[in-house]
Amino acid sequence: MLGALPLAAATRPRYGGTLRVEIHDSLDAPDTPLAARRFASLAPGFTLQGWEPGRRAYFAADDRAAGGRPFLDGVEIQMARPAREQAIDFGLGKADVVESGGEGRPAAAGRRTWPSEPVRVVALVFQARVDPRLREALALAVDRMAIYNVLLQRQGEISGALLPQWLSGYAFLFATTADLARARALAAALPANARRITLAIDDPADQPMAERISLNARDAGLTVALGPKTPDVEARLADTRVVSTDANAALKALAAAMDLPEPSHADSTGALYAAEAALLDGFRAVPLFHLPDVYGAAARVQGGPGIGPLGEWRFQDLWIEGAQP
Repeated sequence: MLGALPLAAATRPRYGGTLRVEIHDSLDAPDTPLAARRFASLAPGFTLQGWEPGRRAYFAADDRAAGGRPFLDGVEIQMARPAREQAIDFGLGKADVVESGGEGRPAAAGRRTWPSEPVRVVALVFQARVDPRLREALALAVDRMAIYNVLLQRQGEISGALLPQWLSGYAFLFATTADLARARALAAALPANARRITLAIDDPADQPMAERISLNARDAGLTVALGPKTPDVEARLADTRVVSTDANAALKALAAAMDLPEPSHADSTGALYAAEAALLDGFRAVPLFHLPDVYGAAARVQGGPGIGPLGEWRFQDLWIEGAQP
């Protein structure tokens, strides 16, 4: 009786090779131990061996990893790499995995992609001192559909909810339609000197989105000026993320990230909806989109996908085709 046929040599996982990853975020932990603690959940199966704050991190495979030694010898992370530079390095073969798609991060043709669930939450967040009429007017002025079609390339989901549909099941119940007539009426009721607001952005990649929101505001009779992110800025275009598949924990973390009151714990879907609706009442936060993390992977990267539903890295099951053991 014949035994099982071996895997083809080109696809057989084996130890060897370093995965080269580029990201636009930057982690500025001042020392290696702190960086190791913060990266621990991002790179399971590897240990941090090299650290240049805000620029580079190198992980080596852990021979004693709980799930077994990774196939790769190591992972090199280059940080603070703009989308254009990532695309150039990917095209030249200098990077194996890069960020792909989303606002400010156009996808490159021909690359294999790994999308997460829509876990990035993009929302307008206002200081409590901002007039509620101005908050509502700007919320109603934003043309989510135009931003979604043009800037986001129809990636992710339009949403008026904090929790994404895949997690809560009720996100579709929150309104997302612009109402320019109502926005103009609210703006007209404000004193002339109260129709202006300064907007900061969490992520520089969201600059085009903020500029489009400023244009939408002008159509409603409001002035939105883009400014630096300071503790007392009147509003910000927040770009935060879902950090848990537990809806209660996820909602609590989102509320904290947006300086909203802590929601009450919910023991049913109805109670969870009520808790979220209470957070959104008054337009202190105006969710706009839920976006996935998307990575592009080179053809020589085998296995995967290399990220999980929350965008967490899963590099321990990848290998490099043709790498020397």
